[in-house]
Amino acid sequence: MVAITDFRNAMAMLGGAVTVITTDGPSGRFGFTASAVCSVTDTPPTLLVCMNRSSFANEHFKSNGVLCVNVLAGDHQGVSGIFADRNLRTEERFASHAWSALQSGAPALDEALVNFDCRIAQIHEVGTHNIFYCDVLQIRQGPSREALVYFDRAYHRLCEDSKASR
Repeated sequence: MVAITDFRNAMAMLGGAVTVITTDGPSGRFGFTASAVCSVTDTPPTLLVCMNRSSFANEHFKSNGVLCVNVLAGDHQGVSGIFADRNLRTEERFASHAWSALQSGAPALDEALVNFDCRIAQIHEVGTHNIFYCDVLQIRQGPSREALVYFDRAYHRLCEDSKASR
C-alpha cells in the first residue's frame, strides 16, 4: 500500500495548468481553483474535472449541471488565490475580474487563455472526489501568452519563449 504522504509528494512532481472552474444556474454562481483537469477524448470533445466532495460548492455544481474551465495566464496567480480562498464569499471572488457567459451560462473569465464551456454529462465518485465528465459546448480562445502552471507545490509561468525550442 502506498502511503498518502508519498503519493502527494510524487503528485507534486506532476505539473498542471491552473484553472478556475465556474458554474451558474438555479443553484447559484460558484467557482474554485483546480489543477485536476484533463482531456478525455476529442470525439466528442470531453474534459474531466475533479472536485473534492466536501467542497462548499460541490452540490451547486451538480445541481447546475454546467461548468466553465477557465485556463489561467501567467499573470493570474492572484485569480487562482481568490478562488482558492475559502474565506471569501462568492460575490468577492467574481468582483475583481470581468466575466461573461458563453453557451452554458457558466461564468467565463474574459482574460483567460482559453475557456471550455461545458455541460456535465456524468459524475463518478472516487475516494474523496467527484469526477465530472464534461461535454464541451463552446471554446473561446484568448490571445497567446504565458500560462500559469503548478509544479512542486509552487506557481510557475510557462513562457511564450518555450515555443521557440520546438
